[in-house]
Amino acid sequence: MDRVTRRAFLGASGAALAVGPLASPGAGAAKTSSKVKIIGISCSPRPGMTTATAVRAALEAAREVNAKIDTEMIDLGGKQISGWNGGARPTAAAPIEDDFNLILPSLRSPNLGGLIIGSPVYFRTMSSLCKAFLERLTVLRKPTMLLADKPVGVVAVGAYRNGGQELVIEHIQMAMLCHEVMGVGGKPRAHQGATLWNAYDDDITRDEFGMDTARKVGQRVAEAALKLI
Repeated sequence: MDRVTRRAFLGASGAALAVGPLASPGAGAAKTSSKVKIIGISCSPRPGMTTATAVRAALEAAREVNAKIDTEMIDLGGKQISGWNGGARPTAAAPIEDDFNLILPSLRSPNLGGLIIGSPVYFRTMSSLCKAFLERLTVLRKPTMLLADKPVGVVAVGAYRNGGQELVIEHIQMAMLCHEVMGVGGKPRAHQGATLWNAYDDDITRDEFGMDTARKVGQRVAEAALKLI
């Protein structure tokens, strides 16, 4: 039998460690090859209007980050969603029968990577529809925190440039912290979130600054989601 010297042994071991990950990609490679879904939710009672347009812009920017990003738009405009009633929570025996149950499967998607939540500003806070939606997300906290560590960005649309958009962003992010999410803002000029000004008769695309903040929030949510897969 040939004698193996210490130097030869160390050299062979180092070479094996260097090529190991390349020769055997394992489960990690399979995980990163799957799609990552970013869901945008427009919580305006007006379907397809300014808030929905801003959320769609954020989703479009998210898709442009990487081919692995998939997106889904949920427009709550025109849908009936009730909040908790006197603290009572729905059960299998007594569920709340409304439109929230139609979107719940998407929120439970196994490849959900992050959320972009949009709301108009009503009296310096979120819409009642947005509040009801956030309350109903409680079903995603038990038996496990399904939204834990998911990046969440916020889009807010107000009637004035400084009309309470940042307050709405804070209110939504604070509520989502109950799910142990990772709150994110956007790139420069949108560090806290997207702030849009509806000053052009519902043509929100004319607010170039605001639309830019929406796109930057979408980009940031997508980048964060990819780092967490």
